[in-house]
Amino acid sequence: MLEKFIISRSDNIGDVVLTIPLAGLIKKTFPHAQVIFLGKKYTKPVIDTCTFIDDFIDADILHSIPTSKAVSQLKKLKADCIIHVFPNYRLSYLSFRAGIPVRIGTGRRWYHRLFVNEIIPLSRKKSTLHESQLNLMLLQTIIPDFRLPNLADIPQLYGMQKMIPLPDKLKHVIETSRMNVIIHPKSKGSAREWGLDNFSQLVQMLEPEKYNVIISGTDYEAGKMEGFLKLFKNRAHDLTGKLDLSEYISLIAESDALVAASTGPLHIAAATGINAIGLYAPMKPIFPQRWAPIGLKSEYLVLNKECNKCKKDLITRKYLSFY
Repeated sequence: MLEKFIISRSDNIGDVVLTIPLAGLIKKTFPHAQVIFLGKKYTKPVIDTCTFIDDFIDADILHSIPTSKAVSQLKKLKADCIIHVFPNYRLSYLSFRAGIPVRIGTGRRWYHRLFVNEIIPLSRKKSTLHESQLNLMLLQTIIPDFRLPNLADIPQLYGMQKMIPLPDKLKHVIETSRMNVIIHPKSKGSAREWGLDNFSQLVQMLEPEKYNVIISGTDYEAGKMEGFLKLFKNRAHDLTGKLDLSEYISLIAESDALVAASTGPLHIAAATGINAIGLYAPMKPIFPQRWAPIGLKSEYLVLNKECNKCKKDLITRKYLSFY
């Protein structure tokens, strides 16, 4: 009987949010199981909100300490199973050395053939499934009579309900008399962006009598939006670079809607159950069929065309980035 699970996903916020449903399905199948999340330290505030996850391990520490010490730390957990959602050579090796009995991963990485003993034949590149469903497919060998959840089933598997109370410094930002809309224009390069000109038009369309506009982003992104932020300094709350992730999650949960490209904040908004409106390009692998926000009130907008020119431009930029 499997009783203690480690979910390993040491990458970005949006990816982590779409991995959390694994914990929900594990708890649904094994109600008394303990679930530990192995991820990057900066994603910990996301994990801390999840009722289905019992503990967190900082992957950055396991990468920074000697191998023998890292192996010892994993052994102390006495885990029965580790699911390598995001392939990583060192973490795969450490789990092998720690003797974790069930080690699950896809067959797309050569080192999984050495260190993983439950190989899942899964190709994300060729699949038509959503990212959240692709993650859940990794549980098919350990859940009896496994049935892949539909997208409509995903929201109940997030369990993102343990937010910190909205800090006093933010209570004046949220208004009960108007709809609170977060505008998140940038993406740190993780997605195709809609552009500040388009977001400017959107803000101008939102009637001040009905909508309370909040602009969010990192401190670095604030520097990229100086003109945009100056234009709306008397029309919107500028919170760019002023929140840590825990505070931002609480703000999202207290708001009514969030508009963004395919970013971490968009997926947080979907998981918390507010209106999450995603803006997407119609091209693989960044199209909404793979990365749309999945929530009770989530929607996405995408241009109805085959974006061959965009795809060629993307390939060209990737090619030039090597020189």
